[in-house]
Amino acid sequence: MLKLLKLEYYKNLNYQPFKVFSILYFAILIALLFIGLVDLNVFGATINLKEQGIYNFPEIWNFTTWIVALLKIFLGLIIVFSISQEFTNRMFKQNTIDGLSRKEFIASKLLTITIFTAVSTLIVFVITMFLGHQYSKVTDSSKMYAEIYYIGNYFVKLFTFFSFLMFISVLLRKSMFVFLGFFVYWVVEKILTGIETFQRLSGIQDAQRKAVLEHDFFVTSLLPLESMSNLIPNPLMRLDMIKVMGVKYTVNYPTESMFACIIWSVIFIAGSYWILRKRDW
Repeated sequence: MLKLLKLEYYKNLNYQPFKVFSILYFAILIALLFIGLVDLNVFGATINLKEQGIYNFPEIWNFTTWIVALLKIFLGLIIVFSISQEFTNRMFKQNTIDGLSRKEFIASKLLTITIFTAVSTLIVFVITMFLGHQYSKVTDSSKMYAEIYYIGNYFVKLFTFFSFLMFISVLLRKSMFVFLGFFVYWVVEKILTGIETFQRLSGIQDAQRKAVLEHDFFVTSLLPLESMSNLIPNPLMRLDMIKVMGVKYTVNYPTESMFACIIWSVIFIAGSYWILRKRDW
């Protein structure tokens, strides 16, 4: 394992995009976690997210992980560039000649993915704890950690996303094709989700549609990107300004999405290894 870590370190040490996007990602991530301390001008109205309860326990776990998860594409760029350069610069072929097995190649990339995911998760956890203890109006210890599972969901979401990008990178090799392939898949998944939603809601009265969306099982919710998204639901409905309108927010653990993400991660990792073995590089 140490040999693989050293190999990845030396490969990416002098690769400029790797360093730039790494620094950019973690800088923006930390800045976003403190966004609640800044007054935001939205359509002419001034909104302070801290005053709207963004840092209150236990909601803070949902808010912070959802906000920083929006940045995963920055870290995804690092993964794509790191893997794509292996093929465009013929580094993969040279490494195999030097004795690096395909299994070790996948293991080295998984180590990189795991380290980035773990560091990102740790930063989110530490800063969330700090902000929660500093600004939360809720001090009841039983509520502080009631939704800490969002930290675990955040880790799984990032790991699954990066495994997906690794699979596409190994499949298409060139970064431009990887981004295009990801965009095409994203559009296709959105279309499938829209079709199923339309079929489920057609012929149903407006009063019943909310119940269907909240409680019915949708097959497309098990697709990769959709299952990742469902791990950390949009928390904006939990803002104080929404609560005063009488809107109720129900917290349900996304068990199906968690299992789906774990299964997809295994599929992407196994698929990447299978492609490396079957292709003549």
